[in-house]
Amino acid sequence: MRRALSVILGSQQFGLVAVILLLGTILTLFGGSHEDRATGQMVNNFLNPQTLMQVATFASFFAIMAVGMTMVIITTGIDLSVGSTYALSGVLTAMALSKMYPIVTQPAPGAVWVAMGLCLGIGLAAGLLNGFLITALGVHPFIITLGTMWIFRGVAFVLSNALSILVPTSLTQFAKAPLGFAQGVTPVPVIAMLIVAVAGWLFLTRSVTGRRIFAVGGNLTASQYSGVPIKRILVIVYAVSGLTAGIAAFLAMSYFGSAQSADAQGYELYVIASAVVGGASLAGGKGSAISAMLGALLISLIQQAIRTLKINQEYEWIIIGCAIIIAVVLDRVSARVGSARLTQGRI
Repeated sequence: MRRALSVILGSQQFGLVAVILLLGTILTLFGGSHEDRATGQMVNNFLNPQTLMQVATFASFFAIMAVGMTMVIITTGIDLSVGSTYALSGVLTAMALSKMYPIVTQPAPGAVWVAMGLCLGIGLAAGLLNGFLITALGVHPFIITLGTMWIFRGVAFVLSNALSILVPTSLTQFAKAPLGFAQGVTPVPVIAMLIVAVAGWLFLTRSVTGRRIFAVGGNLTASQYSGVPIKRILVIVYAVSGLTAGIAAFLAMSYFGSAQSADAQGYELYVIASAVVGGASLAGGKGSAISAMLGALLISLIQQAIRTLKINQEYEWIIIGCAIIIAVVLDRVSARVGSARLTQGRI
């Protein structure tokens, strides 16, 4: 019992959950309250179903991408193109739907499945392209994905003429389905986030490919001598990163009812930040899909805290930047402490 408790208290997830709960408590106590127009009762500005679901929903769009990004970072890579992949997937899918269902307010049978298939397929194709270019050319992932970041968004911009393209209302009805919850509570994106995070966790911890991903990031030379197919693993992680961008694009496009080339501008920073705050090491060999999701929730909560506490919005980037630096420093300190304990244990 003590050992299990020690493992829980020492886990990365426990620390993230503790910080999230602490920040949530501060917002509950100091965020103030307002009068509910429907009931006339006073409602806490933070601790209410609508605000909590809003925080989780906004986090879900880049939390899903953070799961794929974590796998890339574990292999010591980086994917700067996730935001552009998101935009390209959404724009191409919306354009296809506009041809198939020109009147968005009319019933569109099968539109949800068509949109889902197109978004995921385009995201997967973009990720595969990144993976093949990186492995075939032997160029650092930063350079390749920096290039595809501009290419994907440029293609989306040219094809859409920078216009916002509406999607059938059946997609919005799907994404905003209450599923039996209170009015104004839309859990579909959050449920999708949880499913992707759990699937990513199972993939990394329970599959042979997942163990190979950690091996490649932990010790590339040893992996090569062990017969690990390095290039195949790298293609897989970038394909997963593109796939998760496609999933996020489908959910966001459906939720907001449209897609445009400017969607997810700067999201790559939030996605990388979520993975790093979640404990993924830029040195490779370390990361967790569940922690990446929690990191995204923490960043979304910080954004909400700035609004709830009426702090100047310009401080958002400063606060998130500090959070990233603190997370990296703590990771370094933890690694050194662990190495020191291991060394002492061998003496």
